[in-house]
Amino acid sequence: MLVAFLGTHVPLLTLFAFFIAANSLSFESTVKILIIALIATLVGTALTLLALDTLLAPVVQTSLALRNYLNQSALPKLPTHFTDEVGTLMADTVHTIRNLDDAIQYIVHYDNLTGLPNQLLFQKQLQQAIAQAERDNRSLAVMVLRLNNFENVRNALGSSVGELLLRNVVQRLSDAMPKHSVLAFLGSDVFGVMQPEITASHNVPGLAQDLLDTIAKPFSLNGSEVSTSASIGIAISSFDGVTDEQLLQNANTALKQAERQGHHYQFYSLEMNTLLQERLALENELGYALIRNELTVHYQPRFDTRTQRIVAVEALLRWQNPVRGLVSPATFIPIAEANGLILEMGEWVLKTACQQSQIWRSAGLPPIRMAVNLSARQFEQPDLVERIAQILAQTGVEASCLELEVTEGLMMKNVTHSIASLQQLHDLGISIALDDFGTGYSSLNYLSRFPIDTLKIDQSFMRNIVTNPDDVVITKAIIALATSLQLNITAEGVETKEQFEFVEAHGCDEVQGYYFSRPVTADVLTQLLESNYFPESHLSAAVQTRNLIPD
Repeated sequence: MLVAFLGTHVPLLTLFAFFIAANSLSFESTVKILIIALIATLVGTALTLLALDTLLAPVVQTSLALRNYLNQSALPKLPTHFTDEVGTLMADTVHTIRNLDDAIQYIVHYDNLTGLPNQLLFQKQLQQAIAQAERDNRSLAVMVLRLNNFENVRNALGSSVGELLLRNVVQRLSDAMPKHSVLAFLGSDVFGVMQPEITASHNVPGLAQDLLDTIAKPFSLNGSEVSTSASIGIAISSFDGVTDEQLLQNANTALKQAERQGHHYQFYSLEMNTLLQERLALENELGYALIRNELTVHYQPRFDTRTQRIVAVEALLRWQNPVRGLVSPATFIPIAEANGLILEMGEWVLKTACQQSQIWRSAGLPPIRMAVNLSARQFEQPDLVERIAQILAQTGVEASCLELEVTEGLMMKNVTHSIASLQQLHDLGISIALDDFGTGYSSLNYLSRFPIDTLKIDQSFMRNIVTNPDDVVITKAIIALATSLQLNITAEGVETKEQFEFVEAHGCDEVQGYYFSRPVTADVLTQLLESNYFPESHLSAAVQTRNLIPD
């Protein structure tokens, strides 16, 4: 602006000054002419600046709009109805910035793979919904849903199939969503669900179960049938939190509880957070248990129903914590399974049990089978057979003296893999026992294909075997099934004389339970093996007073 002013007015004023100097005018005339020229120049300058300001106003307005968008993310409000060059500039600027903003907002707030709102947008929507729920004096539900075996599917079938599975899950969940509900993708294999229109928690389980049921149906992906499942944690506003962060955190806590306990869905409770902190502390201490020699193996004998003599023992892992005392296996085994410590612990139990078996044999005690449980993670190891064969070779134990116990659920996860692995173990001469039979979901069609030697009736049927007709029918059916398949049949959890007499009368080959002996240390069991005789009811008083360790 200054350059334009000087460029036009300096030459004009110079010419005007030359005119004054070249003519002999009186002083008064010269002053008048200068004043008139100065006024005319100022008026011309003002008119010129006004014209320039008018002409440049659209450009300035466009520039300010761009600056506001950059600094405050405010969309420009420029006129778009003009058709000249400046009007076209403003219209194009508005159109471009709005398209750019839409793209930026999508990238920031939506997941590219699933097309669902991401966690950032989900939390914003949750904040708004919480405020509205407070105004309406009602509650809302927040759910966090995780696929249970997504990593296994992706590792086995590839990332492209994993992505395809996610998109199919999204489609099913979207179809199952009630009106006004919000579905979001929180990352990896985790989804968020918000149900804003509830008056209490009683109508939430129905939605949770619907979501679980729709995911449980098999997916057809690239010609392959893939099955998956999910777990859900649920938090209710005003009960479990008043902010979006509290509700999401508590829903995640409930999710971990659901996954840990095997529930399909779980509501948050105040006690749950305390339990989670306790679990984390246990997990940390458990990591040092092997190093600090806090783990021991106890042995529960198994008796022949005809002779009531010991024919086998089951090796059971125990943890004697220096502060907590004896920690229940029901507490620490699931933790070890979840964090992978069960692999190291399971191998240690197997080696320790085999070493003890060899000690008894070297001492001239009668040969007995050593039963050891296989965990799910152990069973999934590709080199499981080689590891077990190596332990047998290192300890000098004959394969025929080892019995491996597996559960129904473990075998049915992957039937083809289970049959192949168990057959390889069986070919080595190792006995295979199917543990906790009757509580899982084994198909009788598959049962005959598994190389099983022993069927163990779960202890839950023993508790009311004398009084519950249903348990009687089931137990008789299991015994008949095992007999027809020419399997050895063992009853677990026999605690009373009546229970023993029932299973004895109906053809059980072996029994295991407190009626004869609790799990005991190797030293105590050595004493029992040396005598290898028991009265009809309980252990002798001398044996009872020893340090018998309960389950």
